[in-house]
Amino acid sequence: MPPSSRSLILGLAMAFWKFFKRRSGATIKPQRLDYLNEALALERQGDFDAALTSYRLALRDHPDDLRILQNMAIAFTKTHRPDDAIRYYRRALEIDENLAGAHYGLAFLLMRRGETEQAAEHLRTFLARPPRGPDAAKWIEHAEAALADLEVGEEP
Repeated sequence: MPPSSRSLILGLAMAFWKFFKRRSGATIKPQRLDYLNEALALERQGDFDAALTSYRLALRDHPDDLRILQNMAIAFTKTHRPDDAIRYYRRALEIDENLAGAHYGLAFLLMRRGETEQAAEHLRTFLARPPRGPDAAKWIEHAEAALADLEVGEEP
């Protein structure tokens, strides 16, 4: 296509959009996908690898979102990538050192790696400020039992 034809087509397209914009009175704005909700839906379907992709996109928009960081750690745990899970739990704890869920998850990952002293420390921190809610009792009981086993030198 000759350069003059390309210029004509481009000019017509720009004129159309200017006309459309004036006539509609609205501007066209690009819409962002809700990557967090997409990731949560993918997790509910059991597709943790796809969920991680969506979590990464959500994290790009909200790099300090604790919910995203914790959910990524859980998804990495479920996809058998404990080193990545530990990294994301630790990142969440850098932002909020009192984040109970991150202490809980990190403790059990560290126990699996044999890092029992650090695991016990995270369990104590979790138990010092446990979560509230209908399911909290089972998590607290599990953490107490694991800590008791660690303190007597047994593997939980």
